[in-house]
Order: sequence, then C-alpha cells, then structure tokens
Amino acid sequence: MFKAKNLSPQKLAGFTALILSAIITLGTLLIDGNWKIVLTAFILTFLVSYYLYLYTLQNFIYRKIKLIYKFIYQTKASKREEFFNKNILPLKTIEEVSEDVEKWASQKKEELDMLRRNEEFRKEFLLNLSHELKTPIFAVQGYIHTLLDGALEDPNVNKLFLKNATKNIDRLCRLIDDLDEISKLESGEMTINSENFTIQDLIKDVFDTLSLKANTKGIKFSVKKGCEAPIHVLADKEKVRQVLINLVDNSIKYGRQDGHTVASIYTMDDKRVLIEISDDGIGIAEEHLPRVFERFYRTDRARSRDIGGTGLGLAIVKHIVEAHGQTINIRSKPEIGSTFGFTLGSGD
Repeated sequence: MFKAKNLSPQKLAGFTALILSAIITLGTLLIDGNWKIVLTAFILTFLVSYYLYLYTLQNFIYRKIKLIYKFIYQTKASKREEFFNKNILPLKTIEEVSEDVEKWASQKKEELDMLRRNEEFRKEFLLNLSHELKTPIFAVQGYIHTLLDGALEDPNVNKLFLKNATKNIDRLCRLIDDLDEISKLESGEMTINSENFTIQDLIKDVFDTLSLKANTKGIKFSVKKGCEAPIHVLADKEKVRQVLINLVDNSIKYGRQDGHTVASIYTMDDKRVLIEISDDGIGIAEEHLPRVFERFYRTDRARSRDIGGTGLGLAIVKHIVEAHGQTINIRSKPEIGSTFGFTLGSGD
C-alpha cells in the first residue's frame, strides 16, 4: 500500500489519475457496455488526468519547493542548478524535501550557536583586553601626574615613581608583544623551523635560565627519575624553548614556597614524545581547566595580576604546540599542584 507522503509527483499524479479513470470507466460501463468506448474513456481520462495533475504539482507545489532550495543554497541560476531543478528536484519526495529542510535548519542552528559563542568570546576578550590595558596605563598616568604636580622635586619619591612607571610601561610592551605573537600564530604567519635535538638538554637550559627566579621562592628543579636518558624530538627548538619557559615560569609563579618543579619525558610511540612540567603549587579548580588556554583567562584575576604576566602565555603555548600539529593538556587539583603535558614529534 502506497503512502501518499512518500510518493513523487509522477507517482502521485499517476495514482490519482488511476482512481479517477477507474471511477469514470465504471460510470461509462454502467451507461454504455461497449468495451471499446469504455477502454477509450479509461485511456483518455487517465492521460488527461495524469498530465493535468502532474503539471499542477510541478508548476505550483514544486515552484514553491524550488524557491525553498534557492533560499537554502543561496545560489543564482547556473547550469548545475538548472540541471538539479529539471532532473533531480522533480524526483524528490515531499519527505526527502522535508529532510533536506530539517538538515539545513539544523546546520543554521549550529552556525547561529557558534556565532553567539564567538560573540560572547569577542565581548569577553575585548573586556579583558581593555582591563589589561587600562591597569598599567592608569598607573603610569597617575605616577606622571603626581611627578608633574610637584613630586619631581622630591628626591625621596621621584626615582621610585619613575621606576614604577617604567615597570608598567614594560608590562604594556610585553602585552603588545604577546598580542602580536599570538596574532601571527593564529594567522599562520609564523613558520615552524624543525630540527632534531635532545629535549632533556633544552629543559636543563630553561631550568638554568629561570634558576634565579626559582631561588627567590626556594623552588627546586629536577628531571623525573627514569626520564634522564636522552630523547630526541623533531621541532622548532626556539618555539619549544618558549613553551617550556612559559610553563616553568608558571610553575614558579603559582608554586608553593620551597616547592618542586619536575620535568618528565616519555616516548609514547614511534611518532610522538610526551613532555610534562609538574609543580606542587596552588593548583586549579576543575571548573577552570577547560578555559585555561584562552586569551586573558585567569582563574583568580586579582591574585594573577599581582603575580604578573599578560594573561596570554598559555594561549601562546597552545598555539605553538598546535602549530607543530601536536596537542597540550592539563591535570590539576587545588592545593595539590598542576601538570601541563604536550606532545612533540619524535626525532629518533
């Protein structure tokens, strides 16, 4: 038994014409029993009804459907569209058209949801950027105005105020440099120059670079036992250095007094090497973990600004790792510590 909603226009017209022809033929048979007349009436009725219904369906209903498809695909008439309208669209059932429309509506809903998320992200980004810029600018403005109002002549405060103004200007410069770098990374302008090197050697170089800063908090650096054997990676050495400096620097900023920062290196398979930087610091609450790599995202804004930084370090780290075609992740628990892990291509 046919279901009308699954019929194409041709089948629907034929089915309707058949019913109408059967009724008229039955009436003709009752009036005149001549089989030739009855058969002629059946054929003529069927043909006329079929083409009339088909014409009506295609020129009225499918004209509306054609408009729907034009709206869905937002295209002007082309040879491909004309072929579709003449040869494929008439064969589609109403159910298939409904499925196409539902699919299109679902795609549009996803696009709208994404646009809303992007709009929220854009608003939050601009708000954070404005705040990050205003803080040092207002500080510099305050120090300069105070100096101009008479403090310049006071030897007890003039150098102090100038030093504080310089610190805030340096912070602005770092922010602009980081914004410039992250823009280049996102646009693909920054190239990756891969070379083969030993990752443990680079980690030790980074530890040496940040040793003075670590000593101020009594934090000790080490490579995890069992991970000392040299492992080669194929990556941009200076970019990976930047990643490690950011992660180790964070482990110092948010590490506890007399704490530890430990580097671990694991060969995952023939193609990838996992590098982890762990600390035993303040840690990060679970609800913040999905967003720590976002630009300007801070788990504790006041505390983070007191510690320093532009709020772009982890975003830059993520982009550098992804520019290598690799991934980065985080594990953390408040008061226990954090572990940042990222992969690099194996150089062996």
